[in-house]
Amino acid sequence: MGKDKLRRWAELLTFKNVFQPELSYPMQSHALQGHWHEVFGNKNPIVIELGCGRGEYTIGLAKANPDKNFIGIDIKGARLWRGAKTANDAGMANVAFLRIRIEFIHAFFAASEIAEIWITFPDPQLKDNREHRRLTHQRFLEVYKQMLMPKGIIHLKSDSAELYDFTIQNLQTQAGKLLVCTPDLYNEKKLNELQQIRTTYENIFLKAGKKITYIQFQFDNL
Repeated sequence: MGKDKLRRWAELLTFKNVFQPELSYPMQSHALQGHWHEVFGNKNPIVIELGCGRGEYTIGLAKANPDKNFIGIDIKGARLWRGAKTANDAGMANVAFLRIRIEFIHAFFAASEIAEIWITFPDPQLKDNREHRRLTHQRFLEVYKQMLMPKGIIHLKSDSAELYDFTIQNLQTQAGKLLVCTPDLYNEKKLNELQQIRTTYENIFLKAGKKITYIQFQFDNL
């Protein structure tokens, strides 16, 4: 293991905006569940980004929305370090990072605790036998329903046309209400500043000529 990665892991332990809970199997409700407003010290809406990587989107969203709280979630500590350090150095009080596997989010957020969910460039899990691991699979959507506030919104941004089609089809069986859907985001005439935030990997995809898909949806029963 490289010395740089070890250094980042060690520094990650010193950041007050990073939570690295001990995990157990099966995962029970964690002490953070239902208490995120206390962590931030305000009642502002809470937005999470799943698979945040280096935290570029989480940071971009937080800068554009100082009246909301943002939590980037990823299991890769060396990646989280970049976003956590950026937020820490900039004194961004509305940003936190949670180092867990996404499969465990149900144990960390209470019912109706989340206002929005961003899913940015997840692994599309294109093999048929890995369909259940897609972050817009039924098993994940059911968890999102529990966590979201009434009228809560989910955003999916991806370079995968297959994941885009899968998500739209899956929403039809989940009482999902499509608010926005486009198979070519940057060919749209009207883009808001949140949709235009770009990560390092997104810029690589765009340079390679890939189209970026975007879906915004909510559940009718919320």
